[in-house]
This record gives sequence, C-alpha cells and structure tokens, in this order.
Amino acid sequence: MLHHQRLALIDMGTNTFHLLIVELPEPRHATPTVLLQTKVGVRLGEGGISNGEIAPAAYARALHTLTAFQEDIELHQATEVRATATSAVRSARNGAELVQDIFEQTGIKVDVIPGDREAELICQGVRQAVNLGQQPHLLMDIGGGSVEFIIADQTTIFWKQSFEIGAQRLLDLFMKHDPLTPEDVCAEQEYLAEKLAPLTAAVQHYQPIDLVGASGSFDTLGDLQAARVGVNRAEHALPPKTEITLDSFYESYNLLLNLDRVGRLALPGMTPLRADMIVVACVLVDFVLKTYGFTRICASAYALKEGLLAEMLRS
Repeated sequence: MLHHQRLALIDMGTNTFHLLIVELPEPRHATPTVLLQTKVGVRLGEGGISNGEIAPAAYARALHTLTAFQEDIELHQATEVRATATSAVRSARNGAELVQDIFEQTGIKVDVIPGDREAELICQGVRQAVNLGQQPHLLMDIGGGSVEFIIADQTTIFWKQSFEIGAQRLLDLFMKHDPLTPEDVCAEQEYLAEKLAPLTAAVQHYQPIDLVGASGSFDTLGDLQAARVGVNRAEHALPPKTEITLDSFYESYNLLLNLDRVGRLALPGMTPLRADMIVVACVLVDFVLKTYGFTRICASAYALKEGLLAEMLRS
C-alpha cells in the first residue's frame, strides 16, 4: 500500500518527450523523491512543423512513446498524471487529433499550453536550479518549435515572450548546406534580428546581467564542454546548473560550423538527436551573446517539467 502520493509529469516537446515520476514528501516543503526520469527523442516537428502539421511518422512515434510512458506510470503506481504539449502540437492542424488519439489509446489527458504559459513554467523550473537573486537575468529555452525568452529575477517575471523560431524551424529555413556557409549564417542572423526586435527592446529596458540557458541545446553545449576535459556526462546525473564560458561556447561553435554531420557525430559528447539542430541553435546563441553583450552562460538542467512540479507542490 502506498503511503505517499506519486506524480507523473510529461513534457511533450517538439524534439524530445520527457517523463518525470516523483513521490511527494510529507511535509510537502521537503524535496520530492525522483523515481524515474527519462526522455525520448520523438522529433515531433520533423518533416512537418514548417508546413503546420505533424507528419505521419512523427505522429506514430508520439503515440508509441506515450504508450510506453503510460506503462511506466502504471508500473510506478503514479496517482496523478500531468502532461503538457507545446509548440509542435499547438501550431499543427492535426494537433488536436493527436491529443485525442493519445487520450483514447492511453487515458492520458494532454494540456496544450500557450507560449506565455510555457515561458512561465520554464522560469519556475530554472529558479529551482539557479538562484537568480535580485537582479534581472535573461532566461532562454531553445525548443524544436519555439524559443522562450524571459527576463526575471528570483521572485519576479518582468517580461516574457515565446517566439516560433525553434531549432527545427531554423533548420528547415537555413540549413541549406552542410556545413553551413557564411551566407547561411548571415541569413539566419538577419532573420533573428527582425524576429527578436521585441526582445531587443526588452533587454534595453530591463538590462539583464546574465544569460541563463535551459533545455537540450544548452545540455549539449555542456556535454561538449565536459567531453573536452574527459568527462562523459551521460554516465552521471546532470548537475542542476553548469557554467559555460564564452571561450568554451565559441570553441564548440567554431567546430560545429566547420564540420558536416559525420564530423559532428564524431565529437565526444554529441548525440544523433542534436547533431543538426545544435548548429542553427548555436547561431541563435551567438546572436544573443553578441547583440546583448553577455559574457557567460549558466545552463540550467531544469525547465518546464520542474516548473510544473514546483507549482504543484506549492498548491
């Protein structure tokens, strides 16, 4: 018989689906016990996101993954399930159909959340990993479908916006050659300058002191950095936060710009899921660093699902 409540949290991202199962503590303000944490590279946006639909193969992968997640949830006897879907599902013509099929086949109800809500949850998650103190920071989460930017300190969100410029969308638009040509990079930077005009205005107004990155691209940059000193982070639980120096970022970026896919896959710390998206994502990171004058990156291992957990614990 279970004496503690168990929660399952699912984050259906455009690139990766995450499952977190925790046992809630008594009293509630103590730290939850993580029973299972897993992720699957579903690539929900592949082959369709730029056309406003989820492609058949990606649709099938999503259903297969949620069926497997439901088996894990039953195995761990979780009593409450919270599932969220983000950019790929909310922007797809057949997104509602996928949500319905998931419910009919697994019993899991998926909440398709708007970009503002996604940004809010990411901020709550990042705060569990990084103490933002009393000065504004720029938080940045590069997903496959959207990129969330939040200007916040530890207690207040000053500004937030979700932009539909995620790594899969950028890949479809700008990876015309492999490796990217200088012209490809320039085209992406010009596009970003136009799309991110609201962010530029917000940064000028709120003057954030540091850049905090969350989710896959920043995890990969941390993996590449660690691998250069002989550490395989895949063999260990990720620390809540990782410092990525400017020198380290540009060492990775310059390598990625000059290697084709085969060369990128050979880099210690690289995963097949990230080998293409990381290139266009790094063009975006470079744009943010140079445009807004940041000199370091703090990478948070916590994002949306940890923010949702924090919110549930408070309630």
